[in-house]
Amino acid sequence: MMQGEGELNHLERPSPLNEREKVLIQDSWAKVYENCEDAGVAILLRLFVNFPSSKQYFSDFKHVEEPEELERSVQFRKHARRVMNGINTLVESLDNSDKVASVLKLVGKAHALRHKVEPVYFKFLSGVILEVLGEAFPEVVTADVAAAWTKLLATLCCSINAVYEELGWTSLSTSTG
Repeated sequence: MMQGEGELNHLERPSPLNEREKVLIQDSWAKVYENCEDAGVAILLRLFVNFPSSKQYFSDFKHVEEPEELERSVQFRKHARRVMNGINTLVESLDNSDKVASVLKLVGKAHALRHKVEPVYFKFLSGVILEVLGEAFPEVVTADVAAAWTKLLATLCCSINAVYEELGWTSLSTSTG
């Protein structure tokens, strides 16, 4: 097994967000969500540039090479909006752990069963989200805000991973250990 492989399966669940962290996330997200589609497009573009293998899961645009062409794609923009709306639901529901768990379970099941997405891509996406938000909103994403988002996204990855494990997900990269 290569270094780093399988580490996603052994992430420790972070402690729950405290009230201050929830407020930091919600306040920063309000500013990001004002430009929902543009932020979503920037996040997905960065994911595809940094992790080109992630495009394999998108039949509508997996063969599109040029970022400019992706930006113009109606399907691409639609998926970017869907990602942002999903994040928005989580952020709005931070005080309702049952709803957060329910949303993450639905997302995990859909991506495992229907889309067959390797769970490591959620870790990649989390890093990209932090990177893009920090660059696009430097005045909003302070060190404390970034730390709160890191904790939220780690929780998301752990929750999605748990759903995959519940479903008995196996992959070539993690089943040969």
